[in-house]
Amino acid sequence: MEGNLNDLVPGHHHDHEHPQAGHDPGHVHAHGGSRWARLRHRLAHLVTPHSHEAADKVDPAMETSREGMRTLWISLAVLGLTTVVQAVIVALSGSVALLGDTVHNAADALTAVPLGVAFVLGRRAADRRYTYGYGRAEDLAGILIVVTIAASAALAAWAAIDRLLAPRDITHLWAVAAAAATGFAGNEWVARYRIRTGRRIGSAALVADGLHARTDGFTSLAVLFGAGGAALGWRLADPVIGLLITAAILFVLVGAAREVYRRLMDSVDPELVQRAEEALGAVDGVRGIGQVRMRWIGHALRAEADIVVDSQLTVVAAHELAVDAEHALIHAVPRLTAATVHTDHTPVGGDPHAALHHHLAAAGPSGREAVRAR
Repeated sequence: MEGNLNDLVPGHHHDHEHPQAGHDPGHVHAHGGSRWARLRHRLAHLVTPHSHEAADKVDPAMETSREGMRTLWISLAVLGLTTVVQAVIVALSGSVALLGDTVHNAADALTAVPLGVAFVLGRRAADRRYTYGYGRAEDLAGILIVVTIAASAALAAWAAIDRLLAPRDITHLWAVAAAAATGFAGNEWVARYRIRTGRRIGSAALVADGLHARTDGFTSLAVLFGAGGAALGWRLADPVIGLLITAAILFVLVGAAREVYRRLMDSVDPELVQRAEEALGAVDGVRGIGQVRMRWIGHALRAEADIVVDSQLTVVAAHELAVDAEHALIHAVPRLTAATVHTDHTPVGGDPHAALHHHLAAAGPSGREAVRAR
């Protein structure tokens, strides 16, 4: 694809779009340049794990567009149907390469699970027990996906190694070739559908997911080459291709596990924290910035921030300034839905937080950091 991914989306401006947690910032950099540069970019996609995080797949344009969500679910249904067709051929032919590709497509289709959980449970209102709502259910679904992908990788690896140790001819080569072509065609159709809709509604996430589907199609083409090798009499072609596809699944597994771990540990992109601090510093009346914290709850961000204001301000004026600061944060940080802003005042006499010191210090390094920030 030529041009920057941002340029694929109408109305997208670089200064309003930042990578979400779990998405490599370099992933959306320029695709343009020479033909060799574009080829290197596409090859890099083949060996780079793409994210299975719902936050990377749902941006405001998609979330507010029925067309975007319909495109997502229809394309996932197509991938699911492709997976079923390939699974039937696997049972008939015994091709371990096709088994690996089937597992790979199934793993991609499973990305619908956290999205479904996020939109069904995430819309439930917070209550007295779950005061932050139910967005964390998405992280639980992410754990299940990681376990499923790990089990799938183990199955594909075992089948390929077993076939290497005890080579057997695969049957129904024509069906294996047809299934591989079906896998490629299914991914390419999904890619075109997602990219076309993403451009129309202005969804960078949907365009990026379309590009991922396009590169996934090359995995199916590898199965086609394996079938060709088997037809020429190379009995190891099928298990060798199966091992290569298993390696691709493991790349996906490592990436997915890393992102789930980061979510469970409340990790965010440091660039988002930097952007938040810059936004707070630009608010008229803010004399200083203390600690800024963020965490993902589902596919939305929540923040806590300390600001320093003039000690002569009235309570009403200080509150208005805190509201202005929260407003600036929401505009500056993508997917931030709310922020709690604590106002400290410029020094007057003793330390106003003295009564809290022994509580915060007992909390360990994070507590002592909070004391220093204030």
